[in-house]
Amino acid sequence: MRIVSGMRPTGKLHLGHYLGVIKNWIKLQKEYDSFFFVADWHALSTKYDEGLDLKELSIELVKDWVACGIEDATIFIQSEIKEHSELYLILNMITPVSWLERNPTYKDALSQPEYKEKNNAGFLTYPVLQTADIILYDANLVPIGEDQKPHLEIAREIVRRFHYLFKQEIFIEPKELLTQTPRLPGIDGRKMSKSYNNAIFLDESEEGIWQKVRQAKTDPARIKKTDPGHPEVCIVYEYHKIFSDDVEEIKSACEAGSIGCVECKKRCAKNINKVLAPIRERKASLKEDDILDIIEKGNKKAKEIASKKMEEVNKLIF
Repeated sequence: MRIVSGMRPTGKLHLGHYLGVIKNWIKLQKEYDSFFFVADWHALSTKYDEGLDLKELSIELVKDWVACGIEDATIFIQSEIKEHSELYLILNMITPVSWLERNPTYKDALSQPEYKEKNNAGFLTYPVLQTADIILYDANLVPIGEDQKPHLEIAREIVRRFHYLFKQEIFIEPKELLTQTPRLPGIDGRKMSKSYNNAIFLDESEEGIWQKVRQAKTDPARIKKTDPGHPEVCIVYEYHKIFSDDVEEIKSACEAGSIGCVECKKRCAKNINKVLAPIRERKASLKEDDILDIIEKGNKKAKEIASKKMEEVNKLIF
């Protein structure tokens, strides 16, 4: 069974990325024939005007993956496999615009000013490129969260339409591999994002982790150390639930007013550092030549599979 998944190279990775995607990939690579790609073309759909150094960002992204423990998967760069764009073009020819306009992600984005200004063709047809990314490799499963199910349903509809129009089934209809991921808020309570300046990055130093955690919002009703706390409204408690083994003890101590917020934050920062220290150290030891070698080998393997699939497609159509 094969899985395919990708990530856009738009900047440094943070704890939200690690918990939401990478930690799951580490597990899945042991169970499936895994293809993980740097989605640099996808990055252009909304970041085309930001002057990103996509080559450098792509290398850094792969370095983060390897540092985290992605080592038993095929890793490649989307734009290095031109068959993605070739199949994307063909699928665009047969995909009704109405299918794309009803995509919940697209409709939600248009309600946000920053996306409404970037309502370009690439953003609208984002799910078509995603479909090409997946079906080029005969992926059986795609690891996604519940909110991404509409994207995969569009992919299946496009596959069915292709088979109907060209009278032959050459693609696998991908199924979702639903993954449960904990929601990790930023230090201000909003979604963790580098654009909000509320993220704890994977390469954060021990001191940097502490400086971030000490700024995190806590129970606003707790004035004195001895005041009973309400962990359910505290951002630091959300972190403890994920990173601390003694979370129940911390919860009880907070509710009893026997632990202050500063001590609670120190323990939280220490536990987060236990997770990030090995990643930080391994990343520092990685050489760029080794990362480039991993990418080159992955590109070669992906190219072989994608080119064979496109031969099938072109033979069928032309």
